[in-house]
Amino acid sequence: MSKRITPFASRYCSTLDRLKEAIRCKRPGLLRRGVVLQHDNATPHSANLTQQWLQRYGWEILPHPAHSPDLAPSDFHLFGPLKRHLGGMAFETEDDLISELRNWFDNLDVDFFRVGINSLQSRWQKCIHLHGDYVEK
Repeated sequence: MSKRITPFASRYCSTLDRLKEAIRCKRPGLLRRGVVLQHDNATPHSANLTQQWLQRYGWEILPHPAHSPDLAPSDFHLFGPLKRHLGGMAFETEDDLISELRNWFDNLDVDFFRVGINSLQSRWQKCIHLHGDYVEK
């Protein structure tokens, strides 16, 4: 019995297509050397369609232990500052919220992202040292 393609997997593969194109434009050598991607085990990430996409382009996936928000930069580095920024704000429409989010992201310094990504190595080392247990700051 074949698994059906979920719209979430299709959307995720479209996101990967856009990521691949952005890498091609900004860091073409990276595609030749190989991309290493970290994502969790959410259904769109583990779906057959996604696995086929990753295999087609030879992208390597770092294993991600279940229930490990301490290894996802969005969880340990992004959501806190975003929550503080949005705290107390109210939006009339979804477009207003999207506009505010775009503005916030556009005004973040490159170092904000660099710090989040660069801290991954030490967080992985702690996770390995703790045999997969939760990594505290």
